Amino acid sequence: MARDVSDAPRTALQSAVSAITEVVVVVAMALAISLVVKTFLVQAFYIPSGSMENTLLEDDRVVVSKLTPGPFTLHRGDIVVFKDPGGWLPPPVEPEEGAVRHAVRATLTFVGLLPHDSGEHLIKRVIGVPGDVVACCDAAGRVTVNGVPIDETYLFPGNAPSARTFSRTVPDGELWVMGDHREISEDSRVHGFVPESVVVGKAFVLVWPLSRATGLGRPDQVFAGVPEPSAP
Repeated sequence: MARDVSDAPRTALQSAVSAITEVVVVVAMALAISLVVKTFLVQAFYIPSGSMENTLLEDDRVVVSKLTPGPFTLHRGDIVVFKDPGGWLPPPVEPEEGAVRHAVRATLTFVGLLPHDSGEHLIKRVIGVPGDVVACCDAAGRVTVNGVPIDETYLFPGNAPSARTFSRTVPDGELWVMGDHREISEDSRVHGFVPESVVVGKAFVLVWPLSRATGLGRPDQVFAGVPEPSAP
């Protein structure tokens, strides 16, 4: 029986359609997984300013765990990314780019394949948790937490712990945060407390540039002598 020559083109077309379908499904699954990871587990962010120098530099990329706060508790010394509670940041300036490039960047950022540009987010270090009394300064110029002075090893070289004097008790559901580069950081000393509800998560690793990639561990030794806050 003679072979129908039309079979070969149909088979090739079917193979091409099958291959394209497989690619589309794989890409869709990868995007879906990335979106789930970004929504519930981790998210990448750019560092928008020098307020956390030299721990973090402007344009560094960090990865944030969204499980803290949540299943895990925030602690003094943690570095947190939080959404502007209002009045901390000037209105964002949109980058000049074409509509197609903007749409692609926005989509990849939304699903978590690009770091968030931090246009409405800030990153600072937690100094006081609910119930803590945070004050500055003692006779040696140090910040105190619950009456105990802390030696902040992460401060930008040459910076005093604070040029402003203050004494504040952190309310329930709030945090007292400060930047490591105190001389240029507008933090809780200027704007007040940060609601825990606006915290995106805890930064736990610096991933870019690769030459500086490192974990962002908590400086437990700085706060080791700080007692738990007194009961009201």
